[in-house]
Amino acid sequence: MKNVKCNTLVIGILVVGIFLFSSPSLGQEKQIELTFSTHMPAQHLTTQVAKSWTEEIEKRTNGRVKMTVFPGGTLLKADKCYDGVVRGIADVGWVVLGVTKGRFPLTEVFDLPLGFKSGMSATILINEYYAKFKPKEFDETQVMFFHGLARMGIHSKKAIRRVEDFKGLKVRTTGSTARVASSLGGIPVGMPVNEAYDALARGVVDATVGGFDALKGFRWAEVTKYSADIDGVGCTAAFGLFMNKGKWNALPPDIQKIIEDVNKEWIVKQGTAWDDVDKNGKAFGLKSGNEIISFSKEENDKAAKAVKPMLDDYLQYTRKLGLPGDEALKFCADRLKELQ
Repeated sequence: MKNVKCNTLVIGILVVGIFLFSSPSLGQEKQIELTFSTHMPAQHLTTQVAKSWTEEIEKRTNGRVKMTVFPGGTLLKADKCYDGVVRGIADVGWVVLGVTKGRFPLTEVFDLPLGFKSGMSATILINEYYAKFKPKEFDETQVMFFHGLARMGIHSKKAIRRVEDFKGLKVRTTGSTARVASSLGGIPVGMPVNEAYDALARGVVDATVGGFDALKGFRWAEVTKYSADIDGVGCTAAFGLFMNKGKWNALPPDIQKIIEDVNKEWIVKQGTAWDDVDKNGKAFGLKSGNEIISFSKEENDKAAKAVKPMLDDYLQYTRKLGLPGDEALKFCADRLKELQ
């Protein structure tokens, strides 16, 4: 009788032990796997910096969170990325804000020709702007952080040395850069950045708007001969890193805290990366035989005057929507002068 009781006790202990070590909730925590979408090429430095963000989170969570990066628009194209994150097609998205005009109306202040000169100043500014205004247009996702490239140029097959040289040029654009091209006299052709190389090679367009990093990153130096660097326009491209709201809310509080800490550090890393690829892109373009053209003061003044109505239209546009566009524009213009 004693042996029966002893055997029963042993079996009971074994069952409990098996339950404890096999149950995910009581044993080892199940790894959280997330997908990360970006339209940027895998080899692009900013993609590598973004990938290092995912690796740092995996490291600091001791492997509890693992993200798989899908570069080059293989999971979501640039203009579909934000809504793809909202819908859960991707858990995390690296979004260029200007490709979906009207989606982020107040933040379109960063599409304006405010005279941006560096990726770091653009990156600091857009994060300060978000902290100050907290626009509801991003409420469908969890914001990680924002960043911006140094300054966009006009990369072309023929030399653009003055505003008049834009007349009749077919210029590949996205979002508000279409207005920049038309204001300067060009003919905007809406097209995703990933399609610019083929369009230039086949003569569908004569020029493209974009960062100087694209001379190398998107191989534009192979299909263009000139790049106009225009102080009088000085546009940036604003980017945001977003997580699906449901995925974020499902994360344990300690993991959320780790991600927030990493985000703060990667703002600087991403801003630095944009300035680095800008310099590298210009150097690559020159090495490839391309000419980088800086406008004279007179031509810069003419360019600035040509695009000035964009600022006025932004103010009217945001007023109609009941948004504080006047405050946003003043804050950004004033703060940018301090940062540069």
